[in-house]
Amino acid sequence: MSLYDDAVLVLKKYEDQPELRGLYLDHLAAHPDGMWKACEAGHLTASALVIDPERGRVLLTLHKKLGMWLQMGGHCEPGDASLERAALREATEESGIPGLTLLPVGPVQLDRHAIPAPCHWHLDVQYAALAPAGAVEAISEESLDLRWFSYDEAVGMADASVARLVERTRAALRG
Repeated sequence: MSLYDDAVLVLKKYEDQPELRGLYLDHLAAHPDGMWKACEAGHLTASALVIDPERGRVLLTLHKKLGMWLQMGGHCEPGDASLERAALREATEESGIPGLTLLPVGPVQLDRHAIPAPCHWHLDVQYAALAPAGAVEAISEESLDLRWFSYDEAVGMADASVARLVERTRAALRG
């Protein structure tokens, strides 16, 4: 199965955010290259909020280009077999933490946000990744800083998209 086919399947199974889910599916139907950064009309991205539920905290990166505290994530690459694998790869690369595992609930939320030209939109499929016990983070080239925040701190200082992701992740953890 191609990454494109996986994305369509993941989105069709995702039951929340029906309007946004429909927009993502329509975008892919109109843009066979909609998985890739080269698609200037916009493209899917994959991200993951790294969490340490035992300590009630999340790991955020101070993004080098945007200067904002965000979850780990980015563009899909040709070697990614699925959106889950892309999100897990990005989270591992940007956090420096080996052994991350995604919550088995699938995507936690979708977030569409404008980005500067030449592209116009990131259609982000957002997951949550569990950090193993004793995880130690390491700053990547894409980050200015990495920091653990309590759930409430993250919600209070991050942008609305990250705050929603934290809250949806907390709800998924509660079951």
